[in-house]
Amino acid sequence: MPRPLPPRAQDIVQRVRAFTDEALIPLEPALFERGFVAMLPELDALRAEAKRRDLWAPFLSTELGGLGLSLLEYAHVSEALGRSPFAHYVLNCQAPDVGNMELLHMFGSDAQKADFLAPLVRGQTRSCFAMTEPEHAGSNPVWLSTTAKKEGDDYIIDGHKWFTTGAEGSAFAIVMAVTDMDAPMHARASQIIVPMGTPGFELVKNLSVMGERGGGWASHAEVRFHQVRVPQSNRIGPEGAGFLLAQERLGPGRIHHAMRWIGICERAFDLMCTRAATREISPGKPLGTRDTVQAWVAESRAEIDAARLLVIDAAEEMDRNGASGARDAISVVKFYVADVLQRVLDRALQVHGGLGMLDVTPIACWYRHDRAARIYDGPDEVHKSSLAKRILGRYGMARKSGQ
Repeated sequence: MPRPLPPRAQDIVQRVRAFTDEALIPLEPALFERGFVAMLPELDALRAEAKRRDLWAPFLSTELGGLGLSLLEYAHVSEALGRSPFAHYVLNCQAPDVGNMELLHMFGSDAQKADFLAPLVRGQTRSCFAMTEPEHAGSNPVWLSTTAKKEGDDYIIDGHKWFTTGAEGSAFAIVMAVTDMDAPMHARASQIIVPMGTPGFELVKNLSVMGERGGGWASHAEVRFHQVRVPQSNRIGPEGAGFLLAQERLGPGRIHHAMRWIGICERAFDLMCTRAATREISPGKPLGTRDTVQAWVAESRAEIDAARLLVIDAAEEMDRNGASGARDAISVVKFYVADVLQRVLDRALQVHGGLGMLDVTPIACWYRHDRAARIYDGPDEVHKSSLAKRILGRYGMARKSGQ
């Protein structure tokens, strides 16, 4: 059984849930109608209110200005925030900034922390992470064409990236680029900070995701680097450590995402049950009287509860043993919870009928954007294959070259 949260963490989770219900969810219709960028004044006011309520950056240490929660404690906060599409942004724990802050905190130099981390923590800037390339399979993060070649004390970066989330309006990008083509595959790339105003950086466009280009933090961009010159002091950690840093960043990130997905599931479940109980398909006959709908309600309840327990178990294991020690548990929650999310969202949309296709509820928004849950942070198929190989290896199956 999962251990109970300490009283302080319980209080924070309850206050985050109340703040989300009272201040954020009522703004969703305006957000869907006007878009993220147009809503920035209202969202900035909510960010100030989150600071006033002592809810800011719950995942960060108190020394950095956060709430100092453990991964397990923050996982519960992430679930509470997941119930609204923009709640993580309001508390300054949205992707990719949350991962970039953790990365800079753990591996950044003192100068990098002062110049780039501190403004992120205060909510004065945003950032993005440029790793995936359209020319290569995103499931293979060591296969990159973007290069960073040394010239004097600088790097000259050339390359092409896409799905660079939140590039529009960001202050800087953390870029994965090959710094030594002759090194072993997992030691070729480094992570380098590129301020967005650097000559040669091009934000080509925001990508249209199922018909929606989004804006600001809620967008995915195609970007290019044309002879972009930055000092070698902008490299995070040792040269060639880019893949290892990416894994450090992704371990906690997968827990963050999975509990956010649980929050989405709970909200979609509430909407589905409300619709099923109140929408009549004939006089005196609500949708919920149909056997199929009742099965969807029961299956969703069981799947959400099971998914939550798996994520809590993985978070506890990571708190105890680190990302490498919780590798199997992380793989399980990544593909299992992503799959539960898709099933629950699909059932919720189906129960809403035509209404579910409209941006009247957040279901359509989540359906568009969180289908990617089964793709990013490693496709489900890769996690399943890797987990199975590790398990079978314990039974004596030798891993063949290239398998």
